[in-house]
Amino acid sequence: MDEIVKIELFGEEFRFKPENEPGVDPVAIAAQVKEYIAEAEGLFQNKTSSRNKIAILLLAAMNLAKDYQELTLQYSELEKDVEHRISSLLKKIDKEIE
Repeated sequence: MDEIVKIELFGEEFRFKPENEPGVDPVAIAAQVKEYIAEAEGLFQNKTSSRNKIAILLLAAMNLAKDYQELTLQYSELEKDVEHRISSLLKKIDKEIE
């Protein structure tokens, strides 16, 4: 059964059909997007202006992109550390075998 996910932003409901990816919860992703938008919206006093809506969405997108970049860098560092440790262990194993 194909799932349709709904998200309400600025009083309007949006629907999308997510890709079926194992381990990915589209409802949780939509909720997270709403959290980013609510956080950005809190920085603006006049929340009814369409110009502010664009600014709020832009700020939310930039915060989301910043967090994504930080996670990507952290993952990259973790990956390098794991590769280094594996390499070190393989060298130790090779010395034991010889």
